[in-house]
Amino acid sequence: MASEEKTLVEVLEENNPIDLAKYINYVSASQAGAIATFSGTTRDTFEGKVVVELRYEAYVPMAVRQIKSICSSARLSWNVHSIAVAHRLGPVAVGETSVFIAVSAVHRADALDACKFVIDELKASVPIWKKEVYSNGEVWKENSEFLERRQEIGKTGGCCSKKVEVKAHGTKGCCGAKVKVNEEAAKMSTDAEAEN
Repeated sequence: MASEEKTLVEVLEENNPIDLAKYINYVSASQAGAIATFSGTTRDTFEGKVVVELRYEAYVPMAVRQIKSICSSARLSWNVHSIAVAHRLGPVAVGETSVFIAVSAVHRADALDACKFVIDELKASVPIWKKEVYSNGEVWKENSEFLERRQEIGKTGGCCSKKVEVKAHGTKGCCGAKVKVNEEAAKMSTDAEAEN
């Protein structure tokens, strides 16, 4: 694999903490002038409830495949050198990291934008489920990004049927992320809608 396409995706089994330095070192490169990171940690309260821990479950093969697809999509819109993504399964105590993303690029804008895209898409589409455990009960939670995506799909009949122009990066889908769109397919879709 070429160095400019370095991608590391790991879904870690229960009781396996994320080694932040491992992923930062993975994306480090002499040609990368920026490394952007995101660390999602368990907070101690949610809507006035005391949080004891979060518990994550996943369909691992599909989760890994989906995260790799997200990383590939990020490379289509930003000039990224390397991407590393790690997500824990099982219990994650308050203050511990459940998800970590590191993205390196020549310039900070590409690294920052791609990092935000990866976490937003991960939360919206990857089959990883979260249970919040409180001092007085527990509940399975849907990510707000997933709920927004589901509502948009319901309104439009498909995630990317609504398109908005964005800078030189092509189009922006209804999901709020930069994506490249096959112009021929988009025109055929628009022509088909006009006929109905």
